[in-house]
Amino acid sequence: MAHTNEAMRPLANYPQGLSSDQFLSPLFNTSVFESYTKQVEALKKTVEDMLVVPTTDPIEKIHLINSLCRLGVSYHFENEIEEQLSHLFITLPKLLDDKDYDLHTIAMVFQVFRFNRYKMPCGVFSRFQDGDGKFKEEVLDDAKGMVSLYEASHFRMNGEPILEEALSFTRQHLRSLANRTSTSPHLREYIINALFRAYNYSLHRYEAKLYISFYEKEEPRNDTLLKLAKYDFNRVQMMYQQELAVLSRWYKEQDLKSKFPYARHRVVEGLLYSIGMYFEPRYAVARYMLTKQACIIGLVDDTYEAYELYEELQSLTDAIERFDVSAMDELPDDNKRILYETLLNATEEAENLLQKEGRSHVISYLKDEWKKYVRAEQVQCRWRQEGVFPTFEEYLENGLYTSTALLSMSQIMLGIEEADPNAWEWFLNNNNKFSKAFQINSRLYNDIVTDEEEEGRGYRTGTACYMKQHKVSRTEAIRDFQAIIAEGWKEVNEGCMRPTALPMPVVRAALNYHRLLDFAYRDNDEYTFSHSFLKDTITKVLIDPIPIDQE
Repeated sequence: MAHTNEAMRPLANYPQGLSSDQFLSPLFNTSVFESYTKQVEALKKTVEDMLVVPTTDPIEKIHLINSLCRLGVSYHFENEIEEQLSHLFITLPKLLDDKDYDLHTIAMVFQVFRFNRYKMPCGVFSRFQDGDGKFKEEVLDDAKGMVSLYEASHFRMNGEPILEEALSFTRQHLRSLANRTSTSPHLREYIINALFRAYNYSLHRYEAKLYISFYEKEEPRNDTLLKLAKYDFNRVQMMYQQELAVLSRWYKEQDLKSKFPYARHRVVEGLLYSIGMYFEPRYAVARYMLTKQACIIGLVDDTYEAYELYEELQSLTDAIERFDVSAMDELPDDNKRILYETLLNATEEAENLLQKEGRSHVISYLKDEWKKYVRAEQVQCRWRQEGVFPTFEEYLENGLYTSTALLSMSQIMLGIEEADPNAWEWFLNNNNKFSKAFQINSRLYNDIVTDEEEEGRGYRTGTACYMKQHKVSRTEAIRDFQAIIAEGWKEVNEGCMRPTALPMPVVRAALNYHRLLDFAYRDNDEYTFSHSFLKDTITKVLIDPIPIDQE
């Protein structure tokens, strides 16, 4: 009988991820770190003065804020930026109406406000359209304006046809604009990067690294901002390397790689994921908790979907439903006991860390989402075992939980001090448009890149259910999913605008999670297969510092 079970196992033979062993003992140069810190503190004071000094040209202030956001250092000046934008949001519309600003300036102002969650009207672009609602041909001569309009279109919400037209128009013409001889090499590179992934759909730390290299070639530029961005990036990167060393040692000491040889082991990728949620130094503990939880999701997910059989898994599902150490005795083998103990220990550690902040009560939300997740995984396993082919609607109802969207969001919110019980209830237990789009997109992003090998192992995927029910090809199913995702992005963008039912740090994290989905799953399953793009991102964000000329 055991032999039969082994033959039936849905083994996936996952490829190796990036080895975390190389990060066990990073070479941390304390004097270099202290030097960077000293430089950052001195430059911050200068930039703060730039932000608060009165100016006769508010566009100049918006330019400054835009540079701070794109260079990845705006987190140092959150209060000052908030004060400036709240004032400018009231006074700027009249100024934009009265003055004949170019396309780049209007698009840049639009992006700054929407990026900072102010609902700036998209009607500001109507001056660049003709009577038929089409963009005027004359803007084709403005490559910088066109790429700024393209990036602005990715902040679109429902009921904004002008931004839909902007996206279509810029997509159609930008590549040829990039290749014009009159376009400078560094602007050409910027356009190509934007076409690959627009700013609002990307990870902040990755974008900061790219933008620093672009800004360095800009004329004119603010060298104080550039220096601050370089020193700050390298200083924070050194902190990440220390965090990665601690997490790598935990994973190695637990010997999880040998205990779960069938699973994906993604410690380095897990930390990058956590940095994507909140990159700021103050979230170090949050990243620590989140990376551990993310690694364990991978182990549990692969146990359900790439190793154990339906009847074998019921005991693990029952144990996680109880979330109590006493359930350990009822698990029939070492594999499940070790996995369950690893989950309990990481969750207990998170609860102890939250106890110090007086927030340990929120751990109950995390446990509830773990329970919902394993119940849904058990259903998925039953479908496989019994040969059931659900309708797409049935698949999606269950798949919203197997996507781990809400489980992941509960793990992310653990590290956000402002996430009070009202925020948890609103996001996790309220059927609002924002949360619904968040969950659906999480499922469909994953389904688009699910390879046919998973279907060959008997698991039901969204694409397969959709193809069977609607009698369409895989290409058509993916096209329809992409359209649903695009609509979901509008809901997410709109749900992030002020005023919101959620504290702003939670809003930012939810949007960052959405950005991570696009980053990791739009073209390939980067988490599973670690294509060159993800490896390049990890190198940029975690390994290679920015060269700094010593004066």
